[in-house]
Amino acid sequence: MSEDALAPREEETDAHFEPVIKLTEQVETKTFEEDEDVLFKMRAKLFRFATDSSEWKERGTGDVRLLQHKETKKIRLVMRRDKTLKVCANHLISSEMRLQPNIGSDRSWVWKVAADYSESPPTSETLAIRFANAENANQFKAAFEDAQRRNSDLSGGAAGEPAAESKTEEAKPEEKKPEAEAEATKEEKTEEAPAETEKTKEEESKD
Repeated sequence: MSEDALAPREEETDAHFEPVIKLTEQVETKTFEEDEDVLFKMRAKLFRFATDSSEWKERGTGDVRLLQHKETKKIRLVMRRDKTLKVCANHLISSEMRLQPNIGSDRSWVWKVAADYSESPPTSETLAIRFANAENANQFKAAFEDAQRRNSDLSGGAAGEPAAESKTEEAKPEEKKPEAEAEATKEEKTEEAPAETEKTKEEESKD
């Protein structure tokens, strides 16, 4: 018997199986940002103040964005971490918020949030954001305060515009301001050192 007769036939080995799952099909994922327009976008690093340990803790680095809903026109702040795209800040911009400069830095701002929705359930937070330079920080401040005015106009201006409130406060007697400023200064001094420590770490990582 010849060797050719023992060789398997080609049709016997030509098996074909249909895949159970077609990998070419893409699963649509929603970010809940599809109905919003980006008004502002800039890279920054975000921190939160941990009251239990009285220190700043890094929340993530990524693009901070101001998003305006196409229908309601409300503007919120959203920030996602690089690579993982996990939300590290998500809150509506209200007129009660005040961007305070961080002591010893001209490129960072500190503000309080009554309800941040980056975690569930939402939490009250003190956040700090740091940019590459003072120019970027000032651009963020201008966009943030413009968003406050827009949201205030949508709600009928009940809360008033941030700029107008600031002028009114300056004109008032400063009987209660020293106490408030003392508390703010005390808190900022406590928070300043950890922020500078993070700054050093960031510069070392770049090297």
